[in-house]
Amino acid sequence: MLLEKIVVFIIFLGPLVFFHELGHFLFARLFGVRVEVFSIGFGPKLFKKKWGDTEYAVSAIPLGGYVKMYGDDPFNKDDIPESERAKSFTHQGKWARFWIVMGGPLANFILAFVIFFALLIAGERIPEIKIGAITPETSLYQNGVRTGDVLVQVNKNDVYNPSDLMVDGNTIVSSLTIKRNGETKELNVNFAGDKFFEEVLKYPPFLRKPYLVDNSANRFVITANKDQTDSQHSIEELANMENVKTLYLYPVVKGEDLASDTVKVDTAAVKEIKVSYNNLNTLLIALEAQGLRTIDLMVRSVNMGSPADKVGIKSDDVFISLEGQKVYSFEELRTKLQTINKPTVDVEVYSAGVLKKITVTPDSSVQDGKTVKLLGVYSFIEVLKTNFVLTKSKGLWSSTTVAVARTWDSMKKTVDGFVKLITNQVSLKSIGGPLAIGKVAHDSFNTSLSYFFQLMALISVNLGVINLFPIPVLDGGHIMFIVLEIVNRGPLSRRKMEIAQQVGLSVLLMLMVGAIFNDVTRFF
Repeated sequence: MLLEKIVVFIIFLGPLVFFHELGHFLFARLFGVRVEVFSIGFGPKLFKKKWGDTEYAVSAIPLGGYVKMYGDDPFNKDDIPESERAKSFTHQGKWARFWIVMGGPLANFILAFVIFFALLIAGERIPEIKIGAITPETSLYQNGVRTGDVLVQVNKNDVYNPSDLMVDGNTIVSSLTIKRNGETKELNVNFAGDKFFEEVLKYPPFLRKPYLVDNSANRFVITANKDQTDSQHSIEELANMENVKTLYLYPVVKGEDLASDTVKVDTAAVKEIKVSYNNLNTLLIALEAQGLRTIDLMVRSVNMGSPADKVGIKSDDVFISLEGQKVYSFEELRTKLQTINKPTVDVEVYSAGVLKKITVTPDSSVQDGKTVKLLGVYSFIEVLKTNFVLTKSKGLWSSTTVAVARTWDSMKKTVDGFVKLITNQVSLKSIGGPLAIGKVAHDSFNTSLSYFFQLMALISVNLGVINLFPIPVLDGGHIMFIVLEIVNRGPLSRRKMEIAQQVGLSVLLMLMVGAIFNDVTRFF
């Protein structure tokens, strides 16, 4: 698993680094500058080969790369012989040096455009952007959005990935196009642009399949459809359906795998249930009154030697209450467990149809810096799988224009994000380092190749923008020196350049340390 993540990370980051350095290399060669080393990665060289004047290398640390040009040290500019100065970087004109430096970020922007264009012209396989469980008091609900709605457009702009939900803070989100129960609807809404994305992120599509269990661990599919089962609508979506007074309970055939997309049921034994509910909580209470609970309250397995194992809790037992209070989901059980300030807890479970009251002494474990109480059981939870949409090719012209728009929009959003970071509108804790990039790369790779390449394009834009920051040692720092050279009508003094480089390196190191610290605290 670790090896797979490392390989995916290298596949993800390698092209970004390669094209960035290739941009510098091509512009250097265009202006006649000799390139001494073209390396992907830093540190010890694992592979190297010299062609012409350039040594091409793959180095051990795959977190970047570099192009070493002849005469790129401004402090030793005068030591270069007259006969060699035409091939020296520092002896090039301001315009040539600008384009050589700009070549790296420009290559990243071009790479992002090429990826977007390729996805658009070939057609994309993209996951739906689905809204998770929301309640009536939420702003999404009050604007007409419901649990399970699929976002199709924001302000008439198509939604292809989560970044398309990011709207400039000064823009009002006034229109949403959603898909609900197979029908497309347009909602008139009112959200501040930067708040809309934050609001949607609060409700990930963690929606439970409509599976129930009774006191004897018999499984059922519940649906509002009398004629057939519908396991593609979650229990949360069922709770949000209006004017439903009757539900239908289909027994699951013994031995069926509930993780399957098609679960066999006994249609001859379907049972009609009269219910009265107006939200998820009242639905679960109504079902509990009839001896039915969501299947995540059933135990899938128990860790050997765990607190649950020691007191005899076993697979297929169904949790009913904790400390005398009814629980209606495994997540509720887990959350309430953390609030109990005594060494033992009382739980009630149905075991083979028999109600048992058991006292358990939970274990404690430190997770993300917090002490967490554990019983040592795994839930029988089943959640809806992500649906994927296949988009048609947009054709040559539309693919080009949309790819340009996506690239430009990604650049604007990246700049806007860093502005918010600098002005303290966004916490520094949101900065991610190599581990964060590796995780999202691996997750996107396992979700969809379209998602993987979309993310690659977005990170390519980020890499290009970051390198344009006016920080010495970055490309933007070199451009800043060129601009100051124009303003100063001559090169800066050695002392000023040394101070600027020291300050720039300190800032860069602080950002790197902050990103790595966030990674460590987030994942370990």
